[in-house]
Amino acid sequence: MNIAQTALWGVTYYNPLKSSGGYTLFSPIGISYTSGKGEAWLIDMEGHIVNRWQFPYQCGLYGYLLPNGHIVYAAQSENVHQKYSLPFSFTGFGTEMVEQDWDGNVVRTIPIPRGSHDFLIMPNGNVMYISYGDEKGILPDELAAKWKGGIPAEGKEKLYGDNIYEVDEDGKIVWEWISYEHMDPEIDAMCPLEDRQQWHMNTLFRCRDGNILVSPRHLNEFFKMEYPSGKIIARYGRGRIFHQHDCKELDNGNFLVFDNGSHRHNYGAPYSRVVEIDPNTDEEVWEYKAEVPSDFYSSLMAGANRMPNGNTVICDSCSNSRIFEVTYEGELVWEYIVPLRVKQMEISIDNFNLIFRAPRYPSDYPGFKGKDLDPARFPWENQMYGPAAFKKSFVPRIF
Repeated sequence: MNIAQTALWGVTYYNPLKSSGGYTLFSPIGISYTSGKGEAWLIDMEGHIVNRWQFPYQCGLYGYLLPNGHIVYAAQSENVHQKYSLPFSFTGFGTEMVEQDWDGNVVRTIPIPRGSHDFLIMPNGNVMYISYGDEKGILPDELAAKWKGGIPAEGKEKLYGDNIYEVDEDGKIVWEWISYEHMDPEIDAMCPLEDRQQWHMNTLFRCRDGNILVSPRHLNEFFKMEYPSGKIIARYGRGRIFHQHDCKELDNGNFLVFDNGSHRHNYGAPYSRVVEIDPNTDEEVWEYKAEVPSDFYSSLMAGANRMPNGNTVICDSCSNSRIFEVTYEGELVWEYIVPLRVKQMEISIDNFNLIFRAPRYPSDYPGFKGKDLDPARFPWENQMYGPAAFKKSFVPRIF
């Protein structure tokens, strides 16, 4: 990525003839300097802010919209790592699942202790979430000794696996999945370049058949878990995807996954890509990567979603928090650089604008029905962060 790209903010490019259109949601991981709260922002294709939610707590990682126009997100009401004396390598950020309506009113709050990267609202209203650093997830010594991969680390003898819980409206556990009880110590070997301390999972996605896609980052694979039995019924991408995020089922039945590319098995510069996989064959049927592959590399987080017109909207978390849209042929048709700066609660870093995912919703999404999407409702926000606040051209200075 050249200096011109990194110097721009807001919408830097937009081709309305080829873009899918719609509204993009993002939640910077941290507390806003202006409000002192966690926030989520919904923007139109030109970068106007059309809705803004302020959260009672810092947003753990991300939020998404329900078909009724409510937003749900994992809230971080306390410093989880300090509370449980966990190293930051045990990544997870949620303590409660919070639902707020279009106007920001809290509808419900459900405890999700040690909540990690992702959660699902189940059809019955229960919440399924990933839990990390959980004592139930400590592998028995005999099993840990058999588990392949990872770098042994002195003083870190215990090996943790993330767990998955389903809780009801009161936070009572009604179903649990202890990962190591269903996984295989040889097939599900850890990345050989990661500390042999924890594998963490970063995605839950409920497929149309009711089964769950799960993405364990350090195992370089994602799998389908039969629900409610918990049996792993298929594995995908092993040996071809590396430290991946955000696996999901598409309308055509294929799976889309963000292949971060960390510790990729080659000697070239690291790069990321988005891959579509046929679940019947585990073969790749589509991919997007940059023309110069290393120009697009998000070592952490990130995600993608397929739009109705076949375009793909991609969240590049590490390249200055860049969200962009490409056609099926790989042509860039929209790009947005998140202009917000926040303070992260668990990482003492200022001027921080990381985003975990950035879902795009079509203009006819049911959650927008009857909602006011007029940017005029947010005059000062658009003055500070809307399209009029940023230049669309850049001439580099020559020194």
